[in-house]
Amino acid sequence: MSDVRASRIVEVEEAAAAVKDGMTIAIGGFINSGHPMAIVRQLIKDGRKDLTVVGAASSGLETDLLIAAGVASHVISPYVGAEGFAGIGPAFRKAGQDGLIDIFELDEAHFYAGLRASAQRVPYNPWKAGVGTDLPKVNPWLKEYRDPINDELLIAVPAINIDVAFLHAAVSDIYGNVQHNGTRYGDISMYNAATKTYVSVEKVVSPERIKADPLRTSIPGATGIIRAPYGSHPYSADGYYVPDAEHINTYLAAATSWLKTGDRAELDAYIAEFITGPADHADYLERIGIRALLSLNEF
Repeated sequence: MSDVRASRIVEVEEAAAAVKDGMTIAIGGFINSGHPMAIVRQLIKDGRKDLTVVGAASSGLETDLLIAAGVASHVISPYVGAEGFAGIGPAFRKAGQDGLIDIFELDEAHFYAGLRASAQRVPYNPWKAGVGTDLPKVNPWLKEYRDPINDELLIAVPAINIDVAFLHAAVSDIYGNVQHNGTRYGDISMYNAATKTYVSVEKVVSPERIKADPLRTSIPGATGIIRAPYGSHPYSADGYYVPDAEHINTYLAAATSWLKTGDRAELDAYIAEFITGPADHADYLERIGIRALLSLNEF
């Protein structure tokens, strides 16, 4: 038996190939930070269908884009939008109104309770929030019951089981030991609930750098690591770049046109230009342009 540790560096195509039609995937990150967009674009290029998409507690427009491209048929997320850019994702709203997707209605507390149940390998987690509201009526998967200890009315939140989680972080070594900058709580929760986890990173660093500050390691041994500088574009990566507001608004205009008119021409043109058209992540970055990328200074 070899004592040599195997590298976990993979190409984005290999990471996306772990997903089959009908699976449940998770997309990590927060509104404008740390989204695995290089992987999201590859899933669309690969023509994946009928996926259940578990968005972050505050999903950005990556979930909206997966809906717009016809990849997502089910969505589990407390929120899909982009705050200062869009109160609600236009494709999410359009598909929800037209019955093109199933939406698992829940709040953020239920979301993390469901992920925790999956991590603990139990069928559900009990929660108090939502008792006496219409949430169990809107979402029959949230079930009120009386606990056998105190006879207290609670809500049983079913486990959110994830086949493959996709995350974006600052750095990793070649062995899959990942370190985030900034917020990481949601990503860690998805990792704990998932069977496999692939993480795109801004930079692959030496194992010695990871070992020098082990308390910063947030994902200890991801399934695969993808080298993806600017891999969160058009969203931000803490410590590297801010959101590309111009590009985000370009997508929003195209998706909003579909929402308001029912005409997908602008949206399909955006997908062709920036998703299915580029040969790979580097080609995508070339279409964005070096000057545009270098203008995204964090300070």
